[in-house]
Amino acid sequence: MILHRANIYRLYPTDEQAQRLTEWVGSCRFMYNVALEQRRDWWRPGRRFNFATQCREVTAVREEVDWIKDVPVHALQQAMRDLDRAFVNFWEGRAEYPKPRRKFENDSMRFPDPSAFGFRRISKHWGEVKLPKLGWVKLRWDKAIPGTVKNITVSLKTGIWTVAAQYETEIADPQPSELPPVGIDRGVAVFAAMSDGTKVEPGNFGKKARKKLCKAQRNLSRKKKGSNNWKKQKARVGKIQGKIARQRKDYLHKLSTDIAKSHGVVAMENLKVRNMTASAAGTVEEPGKNVRQKAGLNRSILDQGWGMFRTMLNYKLAERGGRLVEVNPAFTSQTCSECGVVDARSRASQARFVCVACGHEENADVNAAKNILSRAGCSVLPVEGQRGRRPDEAGTIRRAA
Repeated sequence: MILHRANIYRLYPTDEQAQRLTEWVGSCRFMYNVALEQRRDWWRPGRRFNFATQCREVTAVREEVDWIKDVPVHALQQAMRDLDRAFVNFWEGRAEYPKPRRKFENDSMRFPDPSAFGFRRISKHWGEVKLPKLGWVKLRWDKAIPGTVKNITVSLKTGIWTVAAQYETEIADPQPSELPPVGIDRGVAVFAAMSDGTKVEPGNFGKKARKKLCKAQRNLSRKKKGSNNWKKQKARVGKIQGKIARQRKDYLHKLSTDIAKSHGVVAMENLKVRNMTASAAGTVEEPGKNVRQKAGLNRSILDQGWGMFRTMLNYKLAERGGRLVEVNPAFTSQTCSECGVVDARSRASQARFVCVACGHEENADVNAAKNILSRAGCSVLPVEGQRGRRPDEAGTIRRAA
């Protein structure tokens, strides 16, 4: 079994190196946007733009423009590769039409040739990475690379330089896991309720830092854009946002690892987070309702990192011989895990479930987690009760015997 993984290290470039890296990522962003404009505005019958033709034009530009020539050619070519992939994803319906890259949001560049870069460890906690045309750049060495490095990506986010080393390693095919299965119901009040009764409290890192972040953003809005004070305040905002993101990622990594080590099959709802967090503002002609409340709910959902949690669980289970099963989320919170009856009245409150048919009482999230686990291994059965005042043929799931 071949694994493709990446280690991310924090870079500590000198002032001169940081200045040059900033110029390089800016040049890659510029060439990406020019190529996007070329495909969008200059297309005509008989003239096609693709990865190969635009790479040739990059070579021509490098011969005429010195500050483009200073950038390693592979980094510029990979920007063309990213644009080409963005268009393919758009044509195949997986993404929206490509948008221009923006400063402070898309500051990165990739080096795909292993012969052009290298890593070395210089002490217990420090190492260096060799970059084309720049030499050795100091980095914080917190983990070894257990495979062959295929490419590296240098990025600038919230004022912090990092390098992601994507490596390839081969391991023995894992045996199917014999660990017990578990169902997980994701939520906002309780981040993860499991079918075995375990409840995981949410990290709420964005909520905890919201007051501090709002104050910093208000101060930023009062600064003149582009001024030195604006740049300093923007860095403060980025520092807060970066800390929130790192805290959330660390929390989800630890939780997903614990679950993957103790369970062989994990069942979760197939949630469409993008649809769930859509704005309720509506239009001028048809304004939305409860817009403020919906905005708060959207913010809380996004603060949990449901999508990141699912991704982490998926690959960590696969490495250990387990698997992630996603089920239809319809009526999991209104179905009794004992008798299978669906009725909205059974959801007595946010945390309490009392079946109107059999009287089964349980924590609402744990009851939903049991339904999710049952739905992952049982066939859909007809609804035995009523949802509200009308019969519903959507189906429900009995608990496995």
